[in-house]
Amino acid sequence: MSLRTGLFISVLLAALTTVGYGFFKGFVLWIALRAVWGIAWSLMRMGGYLTVIRYSDDTNRGRYMGTYNGLWRLGSLVGVLFGGFLVPMFGLQSVSIIFGMMALAGLPLIAASISPGKASGTHQLELPHGKTKTVCSLQVKKIVISGLIISLLHAVFGATLTYLIDTSYPEGIPWFGLIIGSTVLGGVLTALRCAWEPFLARWFGQRTDGPRGRLPLFMLSLAGAAAGYALLPWQLPLGIWIVIVIFVMITSTALGTIMDAMASDAAKSTSVITVMTAYSVSTDLGAAIGPTLIYWVVGSQYGVTSMYLACAAVFVLIGLWYWKEYVAKGRVYLGEKAEVS
Repeated sequence: MSLRTGLFISVLLAALTTVGYGFFKGFVLWIALRAVWGIAWSLMRMGGYLTVIRYSDDTNRGRYMGTYNGLWRLGSLVGVLFGGFLVPMFGLQSVSIIFGMMALAGLPLIAASISPGKASGTHQLELPHGKTKTVCSLQVKKIVISGLIISLLHAVFGATLTYLIDTSYPEGIPWFGLIIGSTVLGGVLTALRCAWEPFLARWFGQRTDGPRGRLPLFMLSLAGAAAGYALLPWQLPLGIWIVIVIFVMITSTALGTIMDAMASDAAKSTSVITVMTAYSVSTDLGAAIGPTLIYWVVGSQYGVTSMYLACAAVFVLIGLWYWKEYVAKGRVYLGEKAEVS
């Protein structure tokens, strides 16, 4: 299947399922629509990764990946905001049709922007004579495992943000004479991250395209995330605590962008579809496991505190795992020196 065809299919499925929410009623039908939409989401996400890999090189891959991730998250924010405003005014059916038609606008954009050819038909990095790389190499395994674990740790934060606000500030947060609840504050902070992603993710990605490679900023982000997670579960002055939350979100933006760029580096020099599929599945799996782990500890004494301290320790361990590469290599993309074209 060509990259263009895969993107066409994903857009069509997304449009049809979105319109379907307005016409079909019942739990079973909505579950079926949600399952089909999940297929569309997976195809679209993979198509985005493969598009970045096809049209990028070592000098701009991080910047393109950051731009892609930022626009993806910003689109999610816009969809949630407009959906929340429009559904009470016009009804679910009308809004579903409008959003479905808007999705179809992507078809001519794909036709005009994506050239024909296999999704795997991307230029591979040239390797020294006699040196081969496989999808089972240590570098690829590290990326897949790291992606799963970091995605899990980020999911823990996302699943417990409002819970932390509730337990740390049970009487609400005063703001200009009003009392803001945990849901409102959590939503505002999450929306803030979605708003800065197109700019900050692109900036982080561009920094890793420089001569020092991706590992220095990756290691720094891991250290920052570890410090932030270690401080989050404690009851601190509200202003300081919010600053820590924002700092943790910034490290999440950095780590997500850099991990995606490192995965695309590995895919470019091995097997694009195989590596990116394994990486995408691992990050999705981590995002699903994270909230499940939280349900086991929420409510128990020191449960959430222990979980966050454990998460901080895991960030440190991941950093130690990459430390040898960080020290040994000057120009590092994925544990190996790469020439910049």
